[in-house]
Amino acid sequence: MSRLFGERIMLREYRREDLEHMRKWVNDPKVVDNLSDVFLAPQTLNNTEDFLESILKGENRNNFNFVIADINTEEYFGQIDLFNLSWKNRSAEIGIVIGSKENRGRGLGSEALKLIQEFAFNRLNLNRLVIEVHSYNTRAHECYLKSGFKEEGRRRQAYYMHGKYCDIIVLSLLKSEYEEMKSRFS
Repeated sequence: MSRLFGERIMLREYRREDLEHMRKWVNDPKVVDNLSDVFLAPQTLNNTEDFLESILKGENRNNFNFVIADINTEEYFGQIDLFNLSWKNRSAEIGIVIGSKENRGRGLGSEALKLIQEFAFNRLNLNRLVIEVHSYNTRAHECYLKSGFKEEGRRRQAYYMHGKYCDIIVLSLLKSEYEEMKSRFS
């Protein structure tokens, strides 16, 4: 698998030693409350290990899974994945998480999104990327908008958490929009 390099981070392959870093956040409600039901707490060590093992074995060939890591030490910060990839429609969904609290709010997610956009549009020749966010996760929503994604719509009251329903906001970025954005900043 290719490694992608930014200014402060790299997107690299998963490794078995990433399990301990993943294990630290998969049961942290401040993290998993902002993610899909894939990471519903509580997660056992076996659940997390099975998830990692399926990635290491490459069981889903329509996914591209990357660890977000420090560019110098390769230390795990989080993960970013392209999934539900459709070669016919040249589209994929993105999932992203910065697992450690001390690394949130530093722009690492924005940098990872730039790298995955470049990979998806220029190397995979995709035409469309989709990302979803819970309506209460305003920090992530702002990050996605700043990264060029545009709101497509809302799935109203589609997610139930802590006794309340919330909307899921669907955002997308087209290759033409990405290229226009890149040309403005070149």
